[in-house]
Formats: sequence, C-alpha cells, structure tokens
Amino acid sequence: MSGRWAASVVLLAVAMAAGCTPPGMVTCAPPAPRRDAFVYKPLEAPRPRPARIEASPPLALEIPRTRLEPPAPPAEAGWAPEADERPWRWIVIHHSATDTGSAAAFDAFHRGARQWDELGYHFVIGNGGGSADGHVEVGSRWPKQKWGAHCRVGDNEEYNYFGIGICLVGNFDNRRPGEAQMAALARLVDYLSHRYKILDAHIIGHGTVGDTRCPGRMFPMNDLLARVRRLRAAREALGRAG
Repeated sequence: MSGRWAASVVLLAVAMAAGCTPPGMVTCAPPAPRRDAFVYKPLEAPRPRPARIEASPPLALEIPRTRLEPPAPPAEAGWAPEADERPWRWIVIHHSATDTGSAAAFDAFHRGARQWDELGYHFVIGNGGGSADGHVEVGSRWPKQKWGAHCRVGDNEEYNYFGIGICLVGNFDNRRPGEAQMAALARLVDYLSHRYKILDAHIIGHGTVGDTRCPGRMFPMNDLLARVRRLRAAREALGRAG
C-alpha cells in the first residue's frame, strides 16, 4: 500500500508541475491566449477641427429706386412732326412788328416781297388781329422739318439751319405781348426745349444774335424763361407724386 501511495504522490507532483491535476481533483486550465509581439505605433497628430461657421443674417435685398422722369409737356395739334426731325438746338423769338397778322398773311408777304419759297417761321402766335389771341399756328416748314428763313446773321446760317423760328404777332417796341400770347409761347417753348433738349441759354430773341431790335425792346424775355421754368417744375412735381 505504501508503494502505491508513493507512486500516486509522484504522479500528482508531475501532473501539477505540468499545470494539470488528475481527473476528479483539479480541472486542467485552458491555455493562455497567444500574445503578439508588441509593435510601437506612433501617435497621429490630432486633426484640426473645422472652424465653426456662424450663419450670417440674410442680407436685405436693396431694390434700387427708379427715378421717375417728369411727364413730357402736352403737345397741341401739329407740334409733333411726323418727318425725320432735325437736330434743333436754338429757339429764336421774333415779333412781326405789325399790329395784326397771321401765318397766312406772313406767308404771302415772304413769298411776294421777299421772294422766299414759303413762310420763313416755323410757328406764329396770334394776338386776335388776323388770328385768335394766343392761338399757335404751325407753319408749313415745321411738318417737313425744313430749315428756317428767319435769322441769318451775315453769312452765318446757324440759327436758320438749327433754330426754330417763332413769331408773335404784334409790335413789342410799343407794348408788351398779351397774357394769352405769353402763356401760349411758354407752353410751346416748354414743349420744344424738352423734346430737343435745348438749353435755356439757347432760347433767345432775334436781336441777341442779329443787328435788330426784334422781338422788340418791351418783349419780356426774363418773364418767358420764368414761365417755362414754372411749367417744368410743375411737371417734375407731378412726376415725383406719381
């Protein structure tokens, strides 16, 4: 018995040395998992975080304001020509130096006494003696946009070729034109200067450039320009209101 016991003790010691115990006593432990050899991996630099973009407030859409053009001056019958328009740059004011008259009467005089082809003016404004007071008559040249025959200065035809001739019936060396004539003249000059972009400095009397007193020493040129400017201002105010 003692020999078997000793042998058992020896076997038990061997088994324990091998990491096992006999059945019924100690269960054999599972083998430890294999470990790979340690490999050094350098640390990656931290990636920069994207900057946070703050949402901008929506931009206010600015709608440009359209500048309203003032209404064009009203045109009376025959003022707007149908032919190709000349590059007018002057408005020349005349008086007839007669107490009465009309476009037809002056046309006959120009054809007969002056031997011209037709009435030299583009417009005639009556005073009630021969044509209605303040009535604007359209001369035969205007619808055709024909140069005038009213303001030759020496050999200079500038004021005929590029000047619109307007004659008021009356002699303004003796008296001023009437209110109806001045009101009609202001409306016509306002219309023409607007249509052809004629400067105020180019609205002149015949005597401004010629050796004559026409349109008479009592013709109120400053009053005419003031009336035209008031008409413009009224139209501009109407355009702003619209």
